[in-house]
Amino acid sequence: MGNAIQILLFTFAGILLLWFGYTLFFAVPGASAMLVFRHKNRRKPRGEGFPGAPRTCPVCCAKLEKNEQVKSAVFPSFNGTERLMHISGCRYCIGGGRRRVCPVCDAVLRENEYLVARYYEKEKPRRPHVHVIGCSRCKEHRS
Repeated sequence: MGNAIQILLFTFAGILLLWFGYTLFFAVPGASAMLVFRHKNRRKPRGEGFPGAPRTCPVCCAKLEKNEQVKSAVFPSFNGTERLMHISGCRYCIGGGRRRVCPVCDAVLRENEYLVARYYEKEKPRRPHVHVIGCSRCKEHRS
């Protein structure tokens, strides 16, 4: 009887370790809340920001100073709340010194490609909000 309980406990521990290892390396959606760090730190170069951080270029992840800007084009709105935006990059990645990567599909962007984003202007804080939805290459494949 004691031998059967011990076998059952070892089997349960083995299944638990297999599940934990699988979720750790393959990040099954919804399996664990502690695995969120893998997505944000996926392409973080040393001493640089990550896509979505304030004052960071979404194309090459370079930290920008207060007076540096990202080259972009904002188009007129159809419904009044959101506008379409094309983001080319900052002075570090447009000049060819840094690698330009799409944060959605991880494709390396060529010089003539850009990120496609939605641009929102919020009423209260009076500052814009930009949501990158892909690059010109991956948006072309989705439509």
